[in-house]
Amino acid sequence: MTANYDRQDRFYQRAKAEGYRSRAVYKLEEILKKLPKLKRGSRVVELGAWPGGWLQLLAEAVGPEGRVVGVDLEPILGLDETVKTLELDLSESETIDAIATALDGPADMVFSDAAPKLTGIKDVDRASEEELYDAALAVAEQMLKPNGCLVVKGFPGPEADRMRKILRERFGHVSEFRPEAKRKTSKEFYWIAKPKPR
Repeated sequence: MTANYDRQDRFYQRAKAEGYRSRAVYKLEEILKKLPKLKRGSRVVELGAWPGGWLQLLAEAVGPEGRVVGVDLEPILGLDETVKTLELDLSESETIDAIATALDGPADMVFSDAAPKLTGIKDVDRASEEELYDAALAVAEQMLKPNGCLVVKGFPGPEADRMRKILRERFGHVSEFRPEAKRKTSKEFYWIAKPKPR
């Protein structure tokens, strides 16, 4: 742990005071300002959803008439009825079918906040990162509405260069955003991919 890492920074304190499960909810709050307004009744998917802070905010945005599906290897319990959680591996082929069943309709937005569990073995870590990018793309291609948006967490490197190229080929507008609420020591960023204008 570096000296600059503050587990209980202002975003942590704010999340605790406002009843959110993690400080990461404020990254999503910033990201949502870059997207078309998420309407009541919308359907959304979040990949890499544990501990559930993003799911809380998304459920608030879509309201009780909407649907939020969260997927993670870790169990996520005790959320609003609007939220359906799936304890699944994103790399497994049956995961997409399970998400589609839980979502019960096309997605307005797909979010991936997934990050690989690092081993310190460069090739293994890069393969895991690429696998997560591919999983996010596969879910988006299967489930997004034609005018839907995709948000994916990225990290600098050759896998990100490949992902950036694919996103630019498949979406009309792709930008990269580094939320203020991210940890100061993190190199993460988010791709925000919007549909091609009609």
